[in-house]
Amino acid sequence: MQRLYPFIRYIPQGLLVIFLMTVYLSSIAPGLTWANFGADGGDLITAAAARGIAHPTGYPLYLLLVRLFQLIPLGSLAFRTNLLSAFSTGCAALLIFRLVTQSLSPSESEHYWIAGLASGLAFGLAPMIWSQAVITEVYALHSFLVVLLLYLSAHPISTQFSKKRQDCLLGLTFGMAMGNHVTIIVLLPVVFLTKILRRSTQTQREKGLLNLHLDGRSLLRRCFWAGIGLLVYVTLPLCALSHPPVNWGNPVTLNGFTWLVTGQLYKGLLLSLDLLSILERFQTAVGLILSQFGVIGLSVGLIGLIVYFKPTWLNYSMLWIVIASAAFAIGYATTDSFMYLIPAFLCFTVWIGMGLGKLMDSTSKRFLHFGMLIGLILILALLINAWGQRTQVDASTDLRAESFGKSVLSLAPKDAIVLTRGDGAVFTLWYFQYALGNRPDLLIIAADLIQFEWYLQTLHTVYPDLNLPGPLPFPETVVMANPERPICYVQYIQVPEINCLPSRSSQFP
Repeated sequence: MQRLYPFIRYIPQGLLVIFLMTVYLSSIAPGLTWANFGADGGDLITAAAARGIAHPTGYPLYLLLVRLFQLIPLGSLAFRTNLLSAFSTGCAALLIFRLVTQSLSPSESEHYWIAGLASGLAFGLAPMIWSQAVITEVYALHSFLVVLLLYLSAHPISTQFSKKRQDCLLGLTFGMAMGNHVTIIVLLPVVFLTKILRRSTQTQREKGLLNLHLDGRSLLRRCFWAGIGLLVYVTLPLCALSHPPVNWGNPVTLNGFTWLVTGQLYKGLLLSLDLLSILERFQTAVGLILSQFGVIGLSVGLIGLIVYFKPTWLNYSMLWIVIASAAFAIGYATTDSFMYLIPAFLCFTVWIGMGLGKLMDSTSKRFLHFGMLIGLILILALLINAWGQRTQVDASTDLRAESFGKSVLSLAPKDAIVLTRGDGAVFTLWYFQYALGNRPDLLIIAADLIQFEWYLQTLHTVYPDLNLPGPLPFPETVVMANPERPICYVQYIQVPEINCLPSRSSQFP
C-alpha cells in the first residue's frame, strides 16, 4: 500500500483534469466562432497560420503556442486552435488544486485533497472561465500563466539551488507571459518581491541596519531571466519581414513596434468612463462573482478570505491581484473588459479551497464525517451552478461566423473588392481567405483600417493589382480607382449584411 501511495494521491488530480476536459470538449466550438466574445478569434487563428502579426499587442507567445496546436491532425484549423484554450484551462485548474493542497498540507488538514478538488472545479466550471476554454482567445492561457506565477512564488524553498531555480523560473515565466497579455504586469510585485525582502540578522540589527533588506542577487537573477522571456517579442519583427497578409503595425520599425506592443490603438479606452458608468460597472462586477460560484461557493470563499485568512505572502499577493484586476476591468471601456476579472476569480477559487479545508476540519472535530459532507455539498453546488449556466457558454452549436464567411464567399462576384466593417466580419473573411486559402480572387479590404499606413503597405503586398489612390484613401476612392472590379459591402450587425454591385465599367460602357 505504501508503494501505491505516491500514485494514489494523483488520482483526484487526474479525475479533475479528465472531468474538465470532457466538459470542454463537449462544448468546444468545432470551428470559427463568435460565441463568448470571441470575435477576435479569426484574427488570432489567421495570424498564427499565416505567420503574421495579430492585433495589438501582438501576442507573440500565444501565436507561437497556437502554431504548435495547429499542427495537430484533428478537426478544422479553428478547432485545433480552440484546443489550446481547453488545454490551458485544464492545466490552470490542476495548478489551483496543487496550490490549495500545498497551502493545506496533510499535516494541517486531512481533507486537503477534497478542498483542492473543489477549488479546481470552482475555477474550471465558473461560467466566465468555461466560456473562454471553448473558443480561441488569449484569456485561457493568461489564467494559466497567472496561477503558474502564483504557484512558483508560493513554492517552498529548501536549498540555495532551489532558490536560484525559483528565481529563474519566476523571471522567465513572467517575461514570456508578457508576450501573451500585458495585463500580467499586475503580478510584477508578486514576481519581483516574493522572498526578496529578508529580515536582517542579529549582527546587522546591532549595527543599526534596517530590519528588512533586499536580496540583490535574487532580484538581479529574476530581472535577467525576465529579459530573456521578453525576447519572445523578437518574433514580431521577424515575422513582419516576410510581409504576411495579417501584419498589424508592420513592426519592422521602432515606431511600428512601439505602436503595436503598447496598444496605442486602444489607449483612448482607458480611464475614459464617467463616475456613473464606473459605479454601474462595479455593481455588475459584484454580481458576476455570485454568478460564477453560486451562493454556497461565494460563502465558502468569503470564509476562506475573512475567517481563516492567514497573513501570508500568497494571500497578500492574491488580494493585490483582485484589486488591480478589478480596477482595470471596471475602468477599461470595452464590452468584454470583464474578462480581465478572470485573475480575480482565480484567486477567489483558491480562497474557496482554503476556506473549505479549514471548515471541514473544524466541523469534523465535533461531528465525525460532517466535514466530508460539507465538502460534497459544495462540490454538488458547484456542479449544479455550472449545469444551470451551460447553455450560456456552450459554443458547440454557434455557426454564425462560419455561415457568414461561406455566404460572403458564395455571393461575391469573381475578382470583387469586398469592403468589410466590424472586427467579426473582417477577421472571419481573413480566416477564410488567408488561413484556408478560399477565394483568392477576392480583394478583402477592412474599411476601418485604411487610415493606417501599415495597412496600406499590407494591401500593396497582398493585392499588387489593387489601385490605392493617395496616401490615405477613403473606401469610396478605392472603389472609384478600380472601376473594372465589382464591389461588395459587407458587415454583420445582428444579421449578415451583404450588398454586391457590378463593376462601374460594366454600368457605364
